[in-house]
Parts: sequence; C-alpha cells; structure tokens
Amino acid sequence: MLAVVGLVHIAVAIPVGMATPFLPIGLPIAIIGVILLGRNSVWGRRWMEGIMTRHPRVERFAPNWLMRLVFGRDKRENLKVTPD
Repeated sequence: MLAVVGLVHIAVAIPVGMATPFLPIGLPIAIIGVILLGRNSVWGRRWMEGIMTRHPRVERFAPNWLMRLVFGRDKRENLKVTPD
C-alpha cells in the first residue's frame, strides 16, 4: 500500500513542479514518493536501480543520505558518465 502511495506522490510531483516553477514544491513531494517506493517495494527498488544503471547522472546528483535511506547503500564513486 505504501508503494502505491509513493507512486502517487511521484505522479503528483510532476504537475505540481510544472505549476510552481519558481518554488520547489514538487521536489519534496517527489523525494517522499521515491523513499516510499524504494523502501516498500521490491519491484520499485529494482526499477530505480535499473534507471540509475542506465543513466549514471541520476545517481551522481542524488545525495548520499537519500541513497542510504532508499537503497541502504552509499553512492557508487566511480561512475562513468558519457556524453549523450
């Protein structure tokens, strides 16, 4: 149930972020959704790990405290970022 609430938070954060471009209101909503999804769903955690493997910039910009909170591990140090 909490994983579904996390998905709803992530889905709601996108239009809220677009509606308030100068105030970062959508960012905390998305962070809460990612935490709920990553901590309460195996498939959600696998999906997010796959996104970070395919797009290493996503993990590079994520803070270390968020990585520990969601995935239970620190950030990978040697990420190769190739130009798109």
